Amino acid sequence: MNRYAVIGAGPSGLAAARALHTRGITVDGYEASHGVGGLWDITNPRSTMYESAHLISSRTTTEFAEFPMRSRVDYPGHRVLKKYFDDYAEHFGLTELFRFDTRVTRLEPRDGGWDLTSAGPTGNETRWYAGVVLANGTLAEPNVPTFTGEFSGELLHTSAYKSPEQLKDKRVLLIGAGNSGCDIAVDAVHHAVSVDMSVRRGYYFVPRYLFGRPSDTLNQGRPLPARIKQAVDSRVLRAFTGDPVRFGFPRPDYRIYESHPIVNTLILNHLGQGDLRIRPDIARFEGTAVHFRDGSADDYELVLLATGYTLDYPFVDREHLHWRGASPRLFLNVFPASFNGLYVMGMIEASGIGWQGRYEQAELLAAYLSAVEEDPARAARFRERVTGAPWPDVTGGYRYLGLDRMAYYVNKDAYRGAVRREKSALEVSA
Repeated sequence: MNRYAVIGAGPSGLAAARALHTRGITVDGYEASHGVGGLWDITNPRSTMYESAHLISSRTTTEFAEFPMRSRVDYPGHRVLKKYFDDYAEHFGLTELFRFDTRVTRLEPRDGGWDLTSAGPTGNETRWYAGVVLANGTLAEPNVPTFTGEFSGELLHTSAYKSPEQLKDKRVLLIGAGNSGCDIAVDAVHHAVSVDMSVRRGYYFVPRYLFGRPSDTLNQGRPLPARIKQAVDSRVLRAFTGDPVRFGFPRPDYRIYESHPIVNTLILNHLGQGDLRIRPDIARFEGTAVHFRDGSADDYELVLLATGYTLDYPFVDREHLHWRGASPRLFLNVFPASFNGLYVMGMIEASGIGWQGRYEQAELLAAYLSAVEEDPARAARFRERVTGAPWPDVTGGYRYLGLDRMAYYVNKDAYRGAVRREKSALEVSA
């Protein structure tokens, strides 16, 4: 029986270990931190979590289907989620599969498999595996843009933000307005002297609750066609949140769901109260002064970059993952077309896909690896299908923005449907 490695013990790594272990596939897990949970463990040195962080998707649309959360809170915080992953790993016997405090430093192909070199408590070690599952996360490597000029105050990426104490009594500028940026802005209005947000494009703001229910639990049946859903939801949002343009945001140059929406309407409340201001894109830094593209300028003590993250698989050469632009080009974001023994888990972003969507990814991978062991002809048919036929359209009819952060974005319904169909086809005997 071949042995496989799983890198990372966050949600995607745990899903991979669970799915493979269920099929009787031998797994060695590697985790650089001291326990499971990935970024949801705020004590993990690589975690980008902050004290006020909660789910932006609701509990029931996010949890693993076979292991519901004990919490009844709709949008639990990171401590509840860390406990959830601890319980999940313990319940399914996954904890003992992982080597903790052990960082993977290099993957090299050899003899149809991979030499995995790691650095852990007992030093460096190299082991050979028939395949390696990369599940080290998508939200760990900060995207730090370059700016004209230099800022002489404190410049931080939001990955380094942990507590509102870092904002206390400071004039703060946030650059970017993603979900984390808006969360931190809400923190800042209660602790900072002043808070501004510099944005270059408009956003759609989705309330956490609509009609008294978590908004992502509505329309959970048959998905509407993209254009109809965009038209309906845009009207609903205007009725509930109004037009963000009146608060100073630019008008979006795209339709709703063509970029990830902001699940935070508190930011609009604070804008309406004058607790913070929206500023244009940055023109340049000059000492503590920040000059904006509309010709205005202000002085700040702290600039926080809410500019997102880049994909990073630093232990393996890019050629092996078939990188194209900002992300690897993989069948269903999992399989390199070369079938070289590398597989990626969790390289998907989608509104509402949850951890169950990632577990379904892992089930497809486990079905393939099981076929490799038990029915090579079925495995060969799957490889031929991947290399010889058009790949599924997982956009769901949405025209996603051509941004680096959208390079691996999918529509949850289209993606999960495609994964299920491929798994069913893979498991049919000739």
